[in-house]
Amino acid sequence: MSKRHRGRVIALKGAGLAMSMALLSACATGPDANPRDPLEPFNRGVYKFNDAVDEAVLKPVATAYQQVTPSPVRTGVGNFFSNLGDLWSSVNAGLQLRPREATENLMRFSVNTVFGLAGVLDIASEMGIPRTRLDFGHTLGRWGAPAGPYLVLPILGPSSVRDTTGLLVDVQGDLTSGIDHIPTRNSLYALRVVDTRASLLRASSVLEGAALDKYSFTRDLYLNRRQSQVDDMIDKGIGLGDGQDAGKDTNRND
Repeated sequence: MSKRHRGRVIALKGAGLAMSMALLSACATGPDANPRDPLEPFNRGVYKFNDAVDEAVLKPVATAYQQVTPSPVRTGVGNFFSNLGDLWSSVNAGLQLRPREATENLMRFSVNTVFGLAGVLDIASEMGIPRTRLDFGHTLGRWGAPAGPYLVLPILGPSSVRDTTGLLVDVQGDLTSGIDHIPTRNSLYALRVVDTRASLLRASSVLEGAALDKYSFTRDLYLNRRQSQVDDMIDKGIGLGDGQDAGKDTNRND
């Protein structure tokens, strides 16, 4: 068994353990629990852990990255990782029987990879090719899989049972995971985490200043956003009914 395959097996086992712990914790919930968050005691514990890791490691590193890295470089890094995501979004659009979105995302990936220095430059947006962000959680939702309980994942943050299941497939569709050179692959993982956290610094500052209960605010924001995506999908005649959603980037206005 290769090191990469062993790593994926360990990741799957870890996710399965987290899911098992979440389900076992359901017995600890009270009668007044939020119906969308029956695992709240477990979720709050994971949220506190994530918050501690963020304050001790992620936020300081992201702040330093933002301060020392020129804005054009940060933009290029974000474009690069978004370009990798466009290919996986195209695959999911195809699985959802959405040929327009599948074609557009594939065109974006092709144009930016060839003419945009492997995606560092977002030529496709300048050409007016829209982006639709989709993952396997959306695909499961498109075919009627219910979201299930809200779930906070270690390090990864807000999710649901359905989206966590989709995440296990998303890992396999991530082009970064296909890099055989382990130091390069791990460096790209770390860079993506830092760049993503840096892009959220302003939003986290607003959250800290506005929310009385950051956990509830984050949960409701996540779940309401997903529900709005469900409603948008159903309004457009895509999907099988309640419990589905699709991810739309602001690049698309229709």
